[in-house]
Amino acid sequence: MGSALIIIDMQNDFCTGGALAVTDGEKIIEYINGAQEEFETIILTQDWHPQEHSSFASNHGAEPYSNIEMEYGPQILWPDHCIQGSTGASFHKNLNTNKSDIILRKGSNPKIDSYSAFFENDKNTTTGLEGYLIKKDIKRLYLCGLAFDYCVFYSALDGANLGFEVFVFNDLTKAIDLNDSKKNAKKSMTEKGIKLINFS
Repeated sequence: MGSALIIIDMQNDFCTGGALAVTDGEKIIEYINGAQEEFETIILTQDWHPQEHSSFASNHGAEPYSNIEMEYGPQILWPDHCIQGSTGASFHKNLNTNKSDIILRKGSNPKIDSYSAFFENDKNTTTGLEGYLIKKDIKRLYLCGLAFDYCVFYSALDGANLGFEVFVFNDLTKAIDLNDSKKNAKKSMTEKGIKLINFS
């Protein structure tokens, strides 16, 4: 049974000094680089938003972290981040990207946000990752990166719902922790049978 390491959104805008920085986000990079030595299949995801993306507070004249209702459900409005081709959207310079098999860009549709590596937030539009993993006969997924309570969480949940065995490396991820989102994500993943483990 094949395994894959999925490294979620290790981009400048999610690290210190970025537009949507996760506290100490960059401090896990050297350990993620070490984890890559243990896997043959490595997938990188990359938030890749157009400037006019509907999840940006600036496009609604609203305050960041406020909530609105979209066609696909509730949506947190974020600061502008990971804009296509920008320095903020680039992978952090310390991340080893040489071993990755594919880079999966998500969030390109201006009308739909995309936390998960498998689906956009409408839960209907796929990214193609499931098909790629099936083709490679990969059944076990190990997730790390940013942020634990959003993109890692939703990727893990969707992976489990699709029938993959999913593990999340607790020590190779960091959380935004907005309104108890870290605690809630842990609870939901545990209830879903997703295994929260440490790499080291």
